Order: sequence, then structure tokens, then C-alpha cells
Amino acid sequence: MFDKVLICSGRRGQSPSCNADETLQNRPSKTLQPNEQANGSSGSKTRGKKNDKKKEVVDLRTLLILCAQAISSNDNEAAKELIKQIRQHSSRAGDGSQRLAQYFVDALEARLAGTGTQIYTSLGAKRTSAADMLKAYQVYFSVCPFVKVAIVFANNNILKVAEKASTLHIIDFGIFYGFQWPALIHRLANRPGGPPKLRITGIEFPQRGFRPAEACQETGHRLAKYCERYHVPFEYHAIARKWETIRTEDLKTDSDEVVAVTSLFRFRNLLDETVVLNSPRDSVLKLIRKINPDVFVHSVVNGSYNAPFFVTRFREALFHFSALFDMSETNVPREEYMRSLVEQKFYGREIMNIVACEGTERVERPESYKQWQARNMRAGFMQLPPDPELMKRVQAKVKQRYHSDFMIDVDGRWMLQGWKGRIIYASSAWIPA
Repeated sequence: MFDKVLICSGRRGQSPSCNADETLQNRPSKTLQPNEQANGSSGSKTRGKKNDKKKEVVDLRTLLILCAQAISSNDNEAAKELIKQIRQHSSRAGDGSQRLAQYFVDALEARLAGTGTQIYTSLGAKRTSAADMLKAYQVYFSVCPFVKVAIVFANNNILKVAEKASTLHIIDFGIFYGFQWPALIHRLANRPGGPPKLRITGIEFPQRGFRPAEACQETGHRLAKYCERYHVPFEYHAIARKWETIRTEDLKTDSDEVVAVTSLFRFRNLLDETVVLNSPRDSVLKLIRKINPDVFVHSVVNGSYNAPFFVTRFREALFHFSALFDMSETNVPREEYMRSLVEQKFYGREIMNIVACEGTERVERPESYKQWQARNMRAGFMQLPPDPELMKRVQAKVKQRYHSDFMIDVDGRWMLQGWKGRIIYASSAWIPA
């Protein structure tokens, strides 16, 4: 499955038909042309029209903002009335704006009831199998380039510094299921002169319960099997604890290895100075600077919904997620189960945290890429320019294979990715200054 989804290669021994790194290819079964409409599998347009009519009558976004304002000013009666109204027009199986409204109204209701943290925790307790997540990734890779392009960007920067390395040590903050690594392992396996030894230190936040590192260790087992298959010497080390408590000696770096540090959109889960005195964000950046890596590849969610004021935060989050739900609506059929899985597991859970949790319980705290730029520079890093050849190749592939509303751009030394003009993700590479 790794090969099929992440590398798109055939069976063992065949050359990969579309290495995710080199060609960004995929086999979109349902990708729409820029001007096509996303209808259900029946292809009936009448259903789409019905939903449009509903939207003309009810402006869900305005109702959601009014509801957030009512909750903010403790007007509970008005809030309950608005929640009732929104519920009549929202649905997890509807169009993009009805689905968006459903997740936001669930979170508003939880905030009103004070149950946000319990619900958020229970949503994360049930872990989806790696196989199911891979299937969801497959659907998303075929219609949306965001994660794939960020992986390609990271891998290219890592391969550049590891060209002659005998040992490559990757320290991954937020390794999750480890789906970003099979494409790199594949490239290393085919390196002229043979692969280096690959060491991965997979870092995650501890899971609740008796086995805080279980998921992080499972990721290591999967990657080990994959490396074995491609004859890449491999060593894995799992760390599952609060990132700001990690010390340099925990990372066991060696002077004769090439060290690459990476984080794929996960620094948004670190608390900042508005919550705790010593900002965990700055502590982790200082730790990375201390390691003195050969490259630090940083991909961030470009969001402005970390404001301490609830209504401002709510409005920003609503616009951010509107773009993501609109992107799904345009590119993935409504009845596609994997679309629902991603919306529920990722977007829905994040919305619950942003809207219904406060203080240290609120862990969805993205900043803009410009704010991260200032932080990284303060921590003693210098930004590398993106490889113009890579940028050209990526832009051409995205243009050729994906909907025309996806954008890839460069600002300063950041590679930006967005939908309909809204910048959603940004990636950049850094070295110690």
C-alpha cells in the first residue's frame, strides 16, 4: 500500500511508475476539470441546485458568526436559538458549506456547554488504522497536491545535503504515521553507490493512557519493514513526550552523520508565550539550533486563528476552513467515505479544539509563515532560497494534474500553497546562521 499510495510503484522489482518525489504523479480517478461541477455519483445536477437554493435563503457563515458573538457576550438564549437554526441547514453529508457549518455548530454547542475538552479528547482517543489513513491519503493525493508538494520540498532539501552521506539522521517533529518517508527511502535505495544508513528519530506528543509511545513505535515498525524490503540499513528511535522537555542528548546525534530536522505542519500544536511563560515554540527551535543540523525543513499551516479574542479567532478559523471544505467539495464526490473520514478526523477535531477549548487545552495554534520567519531567525537560523528548478517542476506538475484553483508560489524564501488565492501552507528550508 505504501508503494501504491505514496510511491505509486508496481510490485517489487518493477520500476516505480510514479515516484511521489520525482514526478508528483498520481492516478486521479475522480479529478475534475477546472470547470466541471462536483456532483454525486449519480451525476444528477438537480440535487446540487436544491442545495444552492437553501444557501440563498440561509447564509450559514453569517449565522455562525452571530452565534459566536452571542456566546462571547453570554447571550445564551440567542446562541441556542441560532444553533437550532444552523442545525436545520447543516449536514455532514451535504455540500461543502453544510459540512463546514455542521462541524462549527457542534463546536459552538460544546463551548456553550463547557464540554469542548472532553469531546476533543474522545475524538482523538479512537485511533484510525494506518491502512485506513493510507486510503484516505490516496483519495487526497489524487485530488489535492498540498501534502505531496510539502513532502517533495522536504525530501529534495534532505537529499541535497545527504548526497554523499554514509549515515543520514532524520529528526522528525510530529512523525504521526510516517507517511512522508517511504518516498525518500525509495530514493535512497536507488542512490548511485548504494543507500546510506538511515536513522530516524520519530517525535510525537504522548498519547493518553498507559502506553504513551505506542503509536510512535508502530510507525517505526512499519518504516523498518519498508526499509528491509528496499535494503536500506535502518535504525529508529521513538520519543513520545512534551517536545519542550527534550534535550540534545535524547536525540543521540553523531558527529559523523548528516542531520536533517523536519516538521510537517506540526509546530502549530506547540503552546506559545500567550499561554506559558517560556514559550515551547522557542524552546524547541533553540533545541534544533543546538543540534546544529545540516538542514531544517519547516512546513507550517498558514493560519491567523490563534488570537486570544474568541470572535476574532472564530472568524479567522471559519475563513480558513471554508477554503478547505470548498476544496473538498470541488474535487471529491460527496459520498466518498474517505472524504468524510478526513473531514472528521482532521478538520472536525481541529475545529472542536479551536472553538471549544481554551488555555493549555487549546493546542491548534497556527501562526502565519511571516511570524514563523521572525521566530526562526530569532532562534539563530538563516533561510535558504527554494531550488528554482524544483519550483518550476512542481508548478508545472500541479498545473498539469490538479484543479486550476490550486496555487504554488514563492514569497521571500517560502514556497506557498493555496486554494483560490488563500495561502494555506508554507514550506522553507533553514540552516544555522
